[in-house]
Amino acid sequence: MYEHMAGRTAPAGARGSAERAESAARVVAWLAARDEVEHALRDALGRPPSQRDDTVARMAEALRAAAQGLGDPAVAVAAGVPERMLRGWLEQDPAFATALRAARALAAGHGLTAEGGATPAMLRVVLDAVGRGASWPVAGRLAGLSVRRFNRLRQTTPGVEALLEAAQRVRSRTTRGREARAARAGSAARRADADAGAGERRYRLVRLDDPMLSPTDRVS
Repeated sequence: MYEHMAGRTAPAGARGSAERAESAARVVAWLAARDEVEHALRDALGRPPSQRDDTVARMAEALRAAAQGLGDPAVAVAAGVPERMLRGWLEQDPAFATALRAARALAAGHGLTAEGGATPAMLRVVLDAVGRGASWPVAGRLAGLSVRRFNRLRQTTPGVEALLEAAQRVRSRTTRGREARAARAGSAARRADADAGAGERRYRLVRLDDPMLSPTDRVS
């Protein structure tokens, strides 16, 4: 079957593939921009960003993932933190621990488990993990999907494959940008070292707002 597009005839299958790619790009861009949106909403209210606000927002994402039947690895990915930080929250924050148990009870009461079929929540975790640099088999396991199940999902649902490709493209652009920033930072550090001379203390540049740093990794 052929359809008319932009003054030319194009295969309907090709048009469907292009539409899937465009839709996937929008979805992945939205997922990648969530933190920026949160900061923009705070700015609109005249509230400067704080570590407490960021932590509470990430805890809320963790609870949302748990209420959808996801396990601890997927919950940590959904919250944008290492799993060790999630464990730290559970050990140090009784309110969060109670809320997470309630979220898991809600999931269990409605039959939402990682053993069931693939869900949008699982796919969201996969895309988050791929966007942060994980390979798709690792991302699938984090979401509770075996390699076999994930392969079958990719082969039978073109939309999933389009989303993975979009996430990988975003990751490539992010990696190139990160490498460029690191190169500039390294050049600036070398110039500072040369100006300061030998024998003075040197410091490693880190982002204080990096969500992948655990509390013990952060500097003040």
